Amino acid sequence: MGENTMNDRQHQIAKIIPFLQTGEYYFKKGLKAYRKRDIYKAKKHLQRAIQIQPEDSMFLCQLAVVLTELGEYTQSNRILLSVIEKVDSEMTECFYFMANNYAHLGLFQEAYKYANLYLEMEPDGEFIEDTEDLLELLSIESDVEEEEFELQDELIVKQEKAREYLENGELEQAIQLLKEIISLYPDFWSAYNNLALAYFYSGEVAKAAEMLEEVLDKNPGNLHALCNMLVFLYYQRKNKKVKELVGRLESIHPILVEHRYKLGATFGLVGRYDLAYKWLRHLHKQGFQGDETFYYWLSHSAYFTNRLDVAKSAWERVLEENPDKKGSEPWADGKTKNFNDILDRWLKGDYIEERLYGLYLLSKTNKSITKDDIDGLELHATLELEFAEYICQLNRSRKKKQSPDYIEQGYQVVELLFNQNKNNGSSTEGLYLTWFMIYDQAILRNYHVSNCSAWAAATEYMWRKHQLSHVSQKEMASKYNISQATITKYVKYVKELLQ
Repeated sequence: MGENTMNDRQHQIAKIIPFLQTGEYYFKKGLKAYRKRDIYKAKKHLQRAIQIQPEDSMFLCQLAVVLTELGEYTQSNRILLSVIEKVDSEMTECFYFMANNYAHLGLFQEAYKYANLYLEMEPDGEFIEDTEDLLELLSIESDVEEEEFELQDELIVKQEKAREYLENGELEQAIQLLKEIISLYPDFWSAYNNLALAYFYSGEVAKAAEMLEEVLDKNPGNLHALCNMLVFLYYQRKNKKVKELVGRLESIHPILVEHRYKLGATFGLVGRYDLAYKWLRHLHKQGFQGDETFYYWLSHSAYFTNRLDVAKSAWERVLEENPDKKGSEPWADGKTKNFNDILDRWLKGDYIEERLYGLYLLSKTNKSITKDDIDGLELHATLELEFAEYICQLNRSRKKKQSPDYIEQGYQVVELLFNQNKNNGSSTEGLYLTWFMIYDQAILRNYHVSNCSAWAAATEYMWRKHQLSHVSQKEMASKYNISQATITKYVKYVKELLQ
């Protein structure tokens, strides 16, 4: 008995020892990830190495290089300066890296200063050719007046400081500095947008909205202002305006990666996961290496559009960046409120097709729907009330009360559309809304909806044509197992009703 206990203890010790890792261990892991171009993983391992050995100049410099690749130029320079001032004054390559960072920031005066400092201290240094190339580039950029250079440098320094205030929650300081920037640079729209955020975070919602309206008045189409406006409207529960602005943003196709990310994250925040997934997954497929926020919204948008593998893979990246997020994944207990929020917005929609779609979503939840579940909903038309009654009857074991045929048929059409498109990997909410729009008009104008396959095929054909998809009536007829003559007939009906 005693011998077994001793063997068990030795086995436990043997298992524990490999996990007592050194800073060097994490540094090597960071370098390996960096060489594989997994920059975020490299950053995480290097930060861990520095936690263990905070004054290792090599670890610090490598982290600074990684931060530069991530576009975190200011943070990179803070680390490089601390290396020179506090750790190792002979690491003169830090001056080259700092010059490079300042050039990226547009602070050309500072870039000149540190590039020349590197040349003075290391005339035969490893980065001498790179530094000379950088100075040549800076000389091309310096065709503007020196005074204008200084103004640009001052602007970027102030903007970085304001952003730092915002990130740290120092809202009063951020507001004062951003007001100063705007007074000096009245066409610098980024400052207006950040000032609007500062006002909003501090509870001055009216001032925040006023600031964004000023931006959009002077610079119509400013995407950051439009996205911020959408977030403000969402938190104020101005649902009608939210829908209008979502419709406007849905038709925008930005070129810049930054704008695509902003659009995707904003759609995620307001619960339009279908649109969020469209943009974030597009970036992901193109090799975009996002931050924790990017993978957070990618995971949520994937989960709430039934792409579970993508959701779980993205969430692993979130946990790599921030292990404290464990337990807050979109499928965790209590997260169903996100779906309930989406459901609530459709059920309380301004248009009948939105409310009918909300009722359909309600029928897809894993519970029996009772009259209490739909009491309090603002259902106006007879069609909605009858559709709601039909939803209540679904999944009941007792005998159903008879609903009008056209109610059951309308539901069967949307079920057909759903089952034919649930695995195609793209957003189809617009397809279902289109059907309910057609359905409402069909019932008002006494069209028969008994041929469910024909209505489904014609609806999807028209919707896909509207999406500029290359689709033929023949393809749709085959998909829904109807004849060419039948789909031609029903496409004609759909066009009449949509008009």
